[in-house]
This record gives sequence, C-alpha cells and structure tokens, in this order.
Amino acid sequence: MSEAETVDHAKLLTEYGLDQPIIVQYGIYIGKVLHGDLGKSIITQAPVLSEFASLFPATIELAVCAILFALLIGIPAGILAAVKRNSWLDHGVMGVSLAGYSMPIFWWGLLLILLFSVQLDLTPVSGRIAVEYFFDSVTGFLLIDSLLSGQKGAFLSTVSHLILPTIVLGTNPLAVIARMTRSAMLEVLGEDYIRTARAKGLPMRTLVLRHAMKPALLPVVSLIGPMAISSITSAVVTESVFSLPGLGKLIVTGASNRDYTLVLGLVVLVTVFTVVFNLLVDLAYALLDPKIRY
Repeated sequence: MSEAETVDHAKLLTEYGLDQPIIVQYGIYIGKVLHGDLGKSIITQAPVLSEFASLFPATIELAVCAILFALLIGIPAGILAAVKRNSWLDHGVMGVSLAGYSMPIFWWGLLLILLFSVQLDLTPVSGRIAVEYFFDSVTGFLLIDSLLSGQKGAFLSTVSHLILPTIVLGTNPLAVIARMTRSAMLEVLGEDYIRTARAKGLPMRTLVLRHAMKPALLPVVSLIGPMAISSITSAVVTESVFSLPGLGKLIVTGASNRDYTLVLGLVVLVTVFTVVFNLLVDLAYALLDPKIRY
C-alpha cells in the first residue's frame, strides 16, 4: 500500500468515525444525517445525495408508470369481477391475478423480452431511449424532457423503452389491486343502502359508479403507499433485467463493491420516502371519506 493510500484510508476512518466504538459511529452518522449529510461513496467519493439525485428520477418514472398501469387495469378488472361474481369473467380475473402475483419478476421480464423484443421486434431490449436522440435534461424524467424537447421521435422512443419494464414492475401490484377491489366491492354491494337503491330500479352501472365505487376504493388507496415503495425496491430486479440506470442498479453496484456508505444512505432515503408516501395516502382518505378527520 502506497503512502497516499494509507493517508486516504486514515482520513476515511476519521471522517466516518470507523475507528470509534459502534455506538459512537452510530451517533456520528445520525448527526450527519440530521444535517442532511449522508456521507460520500467509498468508491467514487461522490456525495450520496448527488448519486441519489442523478438516478432517482429514472426509478420514480418507472415506479409511477407501473402503479398507474396497475390502477388503470386492476380497478376495472376487480369491479367487473365483483359485478359478475362467480361467472367465467370473475374466475378468469382471479386466476390471472393469482398467476401475476406468483410470477417471479426476473422470469417475467426475460419472457417478455424474448417474445416482444427478440421474436416480434416490437420493443427495445434495454435502456431508456435510443442513442440517436439528444436533448437537455430539464426535470430528469425522460418522458417529460423528451416531450418538452419537441422531438416526437424521442418521446415515442422513451415510451417504447418503458412499456416492458412498466408491465413487469406493475404486474404484481395489478394482481393485488384487482383482488382487493373485488373484495371491497363485494362488501359494499352487500350494504343496505345499495340494496335499497337497487330496489328503486337504479341500473347497476349507476350503482357502481355513483354509490359503490368511492367507499370500495378506500382499501385500495391504503395500498398505494406501500405499493409505491415496493415498486421502488422491486425496481432493483427490473432495472437489472432491462439495464436501466436507476436506484436499483445503483444499490446492486454499491452492494457488489461493498460501498456501505452508499447503500446505507440509499436505504435511509427510501425510508424517508416510505414515511412521506404513507402520510400522503392517509391524508387522501379524507377526500374519499368525509367522515375521516385528521
């Protein structure tokens, strides 16, 4: 080991208190976190916050698309299954939901790549956008930046690159949402006020859309917060399968390189977002149920 490497090693030990007892190390780290300092990557020496800020938009973009995909398909599927209870449609939706919930993400991703990218040549295999497009990054979200650039081809390329990762990451939440929506809708449809409205001759469409949907969506809304965080953590596998530059790939790289400061900082940031998302979900309850007050 050279003299310079020895000095850097000693400096690193002093900066992070690694030469102190465990309880002292913990106190030093918590103090830094409370001041907004999550430390520096041991490998790149770049601040953890800057590493997080550069890759977080890619993961959030994918997670939001996956949750929207799950909500837009899972809620109508669950409602139809409840309205057509014990029919072939109900059994089909529940069977597909069970299969989607049980399916490993990495296997599902590779299967879609083989089918749609290799065999049918309909979607790209990896990346976020084709290499021939270039524009200034304004928000970090390629869907928004490509749209702001005015390049239609760039926007379509971004969408095509997101299709398969969105389906893969959104399959599991979709299955959970469909099953939860069906269960909640069946419970609401059995309420006295729904039976009264049905006795008055209201059509099923009106019953569902105007009277049953809002209370039935309360349990589904409670899932959005945990699912948003689950989508971010599940992106570790999805981003690895599709070679997407996001937090998932950064965590995998940090763990492989034993970059403990980077991994720990990312875990702290994900924990903070978990608390924030759950708080926003709790506040959203009041919009669906006026009886709830905070």
